[in-house]
Amino acid sequence: MKEHSPTPPQKTADEALPAIWRDDGFRQTRWPRLADFRSRSPHLRQHRPGIRGRFSLLRGLALALAMAGQLTFQPACGGTITGTVHAEGKAGTETGGGTDDAYGSRKYKFVQRVDYSAMHDFVVFIEGLTVTNAAAINNVAKVTTAKVAQHSATFSPHVLPVLAGTTVEWPNNDEIFHNVFSASDAAQFDLGLYKGNPEKAKWTFEKPGKVDVYCSIHENMHCIVLVMTNPYFTLTDSDGHYTITGVPPGKYKLKAWHDRLPPDVQEITVPAEGEAKADFTLTIKNLPTN
Repeated sequence: MKEHSPTPPQKTADEALPAIWRDDGFRQTRWPRLADFRSRSPHLRQHRPGIRGRFSLLRGLALALAMAGQLTFQPACGGTITGTVHAEGKAGTETGGGTDDAYGSRKYKFVQRVDYSAMHDFVVFIEGLTVTNAAAINNVAKVTTAKVAQHSATFSPHVLPVLAGTTVEWPNNDEIFHNVFSASDAAQFDLGLYKGNPEKAKWTFEKPGKVDVYCSIHENMHCIVLVMTNPYFTLTDSDGHYTITGVPPGKYKLKAWHDRLPPDVQEITVPAEGEAKADFTLTIKNLPTN
């Protein structure tokens, strides 16, 4: 009779594992033991400090760049200046003639008179502040290119305030030629005859001041470019309201301007946060009289 050899004892699940996967009689999970295997590797143990150092350096550099980006693109803090501007005529000169019956005659019936209540295109700006590094200021008024369109033989807008260094384009949307030019002290240029929006139809305003712009062909085409020394300026809306944001805290001279009236100036204190309010009424006042 054939003898049967005894069946060898079966290994337990833990004993069947390689030694590096067992510890003190109980089975460990794969990932901790793999981590332990990595820690026992002379090659990885030798180079781990350098790897960790380079990773920490890259992570620190990425964090620094992210923080720098936030500082670069974060809107500048500052106060807000808000208010209204409107115009008034002298007493007795209101539209309608008042007691002056001569306007009812045929000779003066169609003479145009100023309607002060309908005036617009007021500009409000901080006076006496010069900003040399305009690119470092985050303000809605900081624009590198602006436009004055020509349509129906009219410049639009009629008044354009810009920061010194701004390039203004002058597209001609009419089917007739226009010739944009200026002979002002702050800017002298002649864009020549053109239609459409050719490359030459632009001008960069470098010198602060008031620039009167005309068309050499059409008599009534006139507009004004106000070149500013700082970005803290704005045009009023159709109701005469204005808002200037991001103004650094401090005391300033705030000026309200219109082409037909003497300007008005107020001293104003702008807080670090919050609003400062200034309302203006432009009229004929404080001028020498005979």
